Amino acid sequence: MTPRKNVKKKTEVPGRKIYILSGLAIALIALMIWGFPYVMAQTPREALIRIPATANQKTLTDSLSKYYGDKFASKVIGISRFPKDSVGLRHGSYLIPEGSNPLSVSRRLTHGAQTPVTVTINGFRSLDNLIQRISAKLDFPADSLRAVLADSTVMAEYGLRPEQALALFADDSYQLYWTASPREVVKKIGSNYLSIWNKERKDKAAALGLTPAEVMIICSITDEETNAKAEKGTIGRLYINRLRKGMKLQSDPTVRFALNDFTIRRVKGEHLKADSPYNTYRYAGLPPGPIRTTGKATIDSVLNSDPNDYIFMCAKEDFSGTHNFAVTFEEHQENARRYQKALDERGIK
Repeated sequence: MTPRKNVKKKTEVPGRKIYILSGLAIALIALMIWGFPYVMAQTPREALIRIPATANQKTLTDSLSKYYGDKFASKVIGISRFPKDSVGLRHGSYLIPEGSNPLSVSRRLTHGAQTPVTVTINGFRSLDNLIQRISAKLDFPADSLRAVLADSTVMAEYGLRPEQALALFADDSYQLYWTASPREVVKKIGSNYLSIWNKERKDKAAALGLTPAEVMIICSITDEETNAKAEKGTIGRLYINRLRKGMKLQSDPTVRFALNDFTIRRVKGEHLKADSPYNTYRYAGLPPGPIRTTGKATIDSVLNSDPNDYIFMCAKEDFSGTHNFAVTFEEHQENARRYQKALDERGIK
């Protein structure tokens, strides 16, 4: 048996471990001291921070300072290490939740996804006002969106003409990015329009002898005539009856639209003189485009309505917002007399 050689064990130096552990502890303490302000400082409220494409470090600092103060802003900028002139590479809109610390804010601004902007469309009576509202929420000037909507080639993709552009904006809420271009906005909203006008609805419109654009115009007039859901189909059919008979629509809301005065409560002879293609007392057929935005509920009310023989309508004298309908002019005159008397009694001019 070969005798075992004595193997010398390595002698560990006790002080070495102590130095290493002490160094780690010091580094940890230093890190905690350095990181404390970045972890403990918190945003007092939610805010939407927008970084324009042309933004620099100062632009971002000013935006953060506006909501959270200079100290908090400098901490975020210090951690983010944005090159001074390339902040715009993070072009976008970012929601900073309440209680966020500089570290989480920095991460959101440098690596986070944009926060979508909600644009709600409901009963806009003017394309210009609608354009202004959308452009105010997004990062482009109103004129750039106006130019896209005036492009006949773009509108043709949706079966519309530029003067019918208001039809494209069906009443709904849309999620858009602040950085979206006007064409991207039109594509997003147009996609919803095309989904509404599926084959089934197109077939129903065709059965009435109408295009989708024409239905949108009738629906826009219907929505201006009444808020009563139960009446919308009846009123829509009444106007279709007039179109089929070659009669003028003679719709008071189109006169208000033509005059751009929606405060008029009592349409008079002087108002009917307005020389506008939207004045359906003066010009036969449908006006060139919708007189307001409308939605899927009204579209379906008109498309699915039961046929009727009504040609005339007049607001009820009880001011309930509903209407008396008539087949003959004599019936209509009687309804109109009662309503005019009620207006006079209330002193409505």
